Amino acid sequence: MAKLLNIEGLKVEVEGKEILKGLDLTVRAGEVHVIMGTNGAGKSTLFNAVMGHPKYTVTGGSIFFEGKDITRMPVDERAKAGIFMAFQAPIAVQGISVENFTRSAKSTISGETQRIMPFRKKLKAQMEELKMDSSYASRYVNDGFSGGERKKTEILQMCMLEPKLAMLDEIDSGLDVDAVRVVSQTVAKYHNDGNALMVITHHSEILQALQPDVVHVLIDGKIIKSGGSELIQVIEEKGYDSFR
Repeated sequence: MAKLLNIEGLKVEVEGKEILKGLDLTVRAGEVHVIMGTNGAGKSTLFNAVMGHPKYTVTGGSIFFEGKDITRMPVDERAKAGIFMAFQAPIAVQGISVENFTRSAKSTISGETQRIMPFRKKLKAQMEELKMDSSYASRYVNDGFSGGERKKTEILQMCMLEPKLAMLDEIDSGLDVDAVRVVSQTVAKYHNDGNALMVITHHSEILQALQPDVVHVLIDGKIIKSGGSELIQVIEEKGYDSFR
């Protein structure tokens, strides 16, 4: 399988504090990678650095996407290249509806104007799959949404934008059992041999649907262990101290 993402010796600072301390990671098309680790280990920092968030300063190493060095590339160019991030705490965006926001983003990323009716039809079908009320399409993005609806809106955007690499930062946190099942099934259905998923989670429920290919244990800014799904059981039984 072709390499989508290749990270070499990545070091990242946030407000002068080093968070990632020489991280290496390779993600290939068709794979599901799970990032697990203690709070403050650098999991979200990793995702934000790959996405190009300006708050996260790369002080060493390189990030390659489909063989191209994107270490200094701006966020919008990374999105156009096919990288997507679903945030742990999605913010509200007043003044623009979910439909218009998503259609505008799709037009920008694809370089093609999205015709209203076909796009609306596809959006409605995707919302039904996520068990979202169709009225949310006309509401401002995340404005007055519950935590669960905000997370579903993130997955809705992912399905509509069709990225090559989707990074999901605790997309299951704050969801009830039914919502976790719906989101997990939708993400699993989206995944195919042509794209890849990176998932941060502290829970095993979502992983039952996604069936990860690789599990990484991230502690103190470095991946100290990578393996298969068996690592999840080790973490649940013995905690992260067993890897120190």
